[in-house]
Amino acid sequence: MARKELIIQIQEAGRDQGKAYFIREMPATKAEKWAMRAFLAIGRAGIDIPKDLADSGFAGIAKIALELICKLPFEDAEALMDEMFACVQAIPNPQNPGIVRQLVEDDIEEIATRIKLRVEVFKLHAGFSIAAA
Repeated sequence: MARKELIIQIQEAGRDQGKAYFIREMPATKAEKWAMRAFLAIGRAGIDIPKDLADSGFAGIAKIALELICKLPFEDAEALMDEMFACVQAIPNPQNPGIVRQLVEDDIEEIATRIKLRVEVFKLHAGFSIAAA
């Protein structure tokens, strides 16, 4: 089975309205390394990991991991955030979603769009909605 993919078109008013983005799931090896770096950074920061984490199921683990990452110093979280965004590509012409390219700085002009795309990357990898968890 191929990696999961998603197209997001921005509906909200603003400079990114109508723009479209392509998100592809990380390969398993890369996703595993990302998760290990996240948990190691959490440990280095002295943030307590709940003892019952393993009993939380995948959705619970992902939700707790996201909460813990939010407590990291920015220097540790920045690399994780940048790598997460490597899954996102621009669709220059939303009428032709088959043509994608790497993001450039002007592809995303609103902070709200960046946050929306991060949530979508997380949902694609974790297989659930953050709000539902």
